[in-house]
This record gives sequence, C-alpha cells and structure tokens, in this order.
Amino acid sequence: MLPTIWGVILAMAAALLARLAGFDRDRAFYPIVLIVVASYYDLFAVMGGSRSDLVEEFVATLLFAAAAIIGFRTSLWLVAAGLAAHGIFDVFHRGLIANPGVPAWWPAFCASYDVAAAACLALLLRFAAPGSRTSPASPVRRA
Repeated sequence: MLPTIWGVILAMAAALLARLAGFDRDRAFYPIVLIVVASYYDLFAVMGGSRSDLVEEFVATLLFAAAAIIGFRTSLWLVAAGLAAHGIFDVFHRGLIANPGVPAWWPAFCASYDVAAAACLALLLRFAAPGSRTSPASPVRRA
C-alpha cells in the first residue's frame, strides 16, 4: 500500500513543481515523462542481467515512446492516455514479462505514479485556455 501512496504523492509533487516552474507550459514535458517512466523497465532488465527481458521491455518502451511522440505532435490527450495505459501495464507487468530486475514494490509505485500523472495532465488539458501559447493544449507550430 505504501508504494501506491508514494507514487501518487510524488506524481502530484512533480506536477506541482512543473506548474510552478513553468515546465508544463512546454508540450514536450509530459511526453518526456511518459518515455522516461516506460524506460525504467529497460534499466531493470539490464540490472537483472536478462537480454531476452531487455528486448521485450524495449519493445514495450518503443510502443509508449511512439504514443508520446504521436501525442506530442497531435494531441496531448494521447499522452494522458499513454500514461494511464502504462499504469495498467504496470499492474499486469509481472504476468507479461518475467523481469528479475524489477523490485517487488515497483509495479504498484509506478502504476499509481502513472495514473496520477495522467490525471494531472488531463486536468491541465481540460482547464487550459484554448489557443493559449503557454498551454500544452496548443498545437505544435511547424517551421
């Protein structure tokens, strides 16, 4: 239970810090968060010493990175969905990939962090001023 609580607390603290510092005004902030949280399982596979697990984890990371990139270019709602989907992935991870490097508490922590981060982004998007240049909901400007 404690990892779940800490996941929510830390996600909310990161979102608050990002809001206060202005990091979340950049569309890239939450897509990068999605890529980083997905890549932790790659690190755990390296720590566990399993090449086959690393390949499986890296494929999963690529899927979440693709969601982050497509969401960055189109709609950050896709990034919010990707974060929530990664939370679901965390819940079922042990049954999908037998990665011995994953700490026992990690899936609960990461799932709660991901879902809380998705909720923070969804709230930001829902209440953003339409067309605001500082809003992450603003479309990507192409050069």
